[in-house]
Amino acid sequence: MAKLPFDIDIVLDRAREAVETLPKAAMFELYEAGYTSLFEQLISCLISVRTYDEVSLPVSRRLFERARTPNQIAQLTPEEIETLIRECTYPEQKARQIHAIANQVVNDYAGELPADLEVLLSFKGIGVKCAHLALGIACKQPYISVDTHVHRITNRWGYVEAKTPEKTTIALSAKLPQRYWIEINQVLVPFGKHICTGKRPHCSQCPVLDWCEQRID
Repeated sequence: MAKLPFDIDIVLDRAREAVETLPKAAMFELYEAGYTSLFEQLISCLISVRTYDEVSLPVSRRLFERARTPNQIAQLTPEEIETLIRECTYPEQKARQIHAIANQVVNDYAGELPADLEVLLSFKGIGVKCAHLALGIACKQPYISVDTHVHRITNRWGYVEAKTPEKTTIALSAKLPQRYWIEINQVLVPFGKHICTGKRPHCSQCPVLDWCEQRID
């Protein structure tokens, strides 16, 4: 079937409408629930690494019910943090990293995490995806966060052609209008979980099928 010329405005508008009633991506849901600080967003993203949102969301909430600020978390022991986040993947490692980040913010930045990409990337356990997403959600800084869903879907559409999430980030930065840089993760995470899935995507039910090149590896 011949495809329509790809129009990112139309495609994202249709995708946005399709996910309106679906569960939100974890960090965006936390933000709407009042966990809006850069520190909270960064820590929740660290917790979510290689962990399903269905697990990371309640785990982040449990931790923040006990301690929300760098000062409060620094007062916990790594063992106490591990107990609070035990359901996520690699809880012992992440607990040490969370504790170290909190202490570094307290000691080096007087307890206030700077909204600076290089600072965030200096923390052990924090990569580009988490740094971009936390700065985008908490600070509205224009960064693109490419996880497995954003990588898979934008390449499947044929909008970009890149082999890795890192290369997809570069490709999208050169092509995607900046007004969508933060939102693309917000839309494509639920879109990728429920419609444009990794295996056996629901193409017959997809609202953007007419524009999608259906490039499946």
